[in-house]
Amino acid sequence: MPDDGPRFDVDKLRADEELVDKSFWDKLRATLGRVPFVEDALAAYYCAIDRATPLYVKAVLMGALAYFIIPSDVIPDFIVGIGYTDDASVLAAAIAAMSANLKPEHFAAARAFLKKEQADEDA
Repeated sequence: MPDDGPRFDVDKLRADEELVDKSFWDKLRATLGRVPFVEDALAAYYCAIDRATPLYVKAVLMGALAYFIIPSDVIPDFIVGIGYTDDASVLAAAIAAMSANLKPEHFAAARAFLKKEQADEDA
């Protein structure tokens, strides 16, 4: 593998990618309107699947997205009022650390998806 920045666990990246591929959209749709960081999660997703994104950035973002998907994390998601605070913190930290790689087009794609979902819901 070419040197693509800091070292990371390739097997963990693949496992996180598998989980995100399998469950991201269901989790996202289940949390629409319930958590304030959905747009950020979507932008992170679009950045993580962007072919131009360095592998170590994908690893960090996929790890944060996998944490968001897993219901039995530090603070279980079902706890009303605080269940998603750890997810938001992990995602915010990943986005802050990788912010140079999150491009305006990732956020634009996130907003477009959310706008379409809202239109579909209103129809």
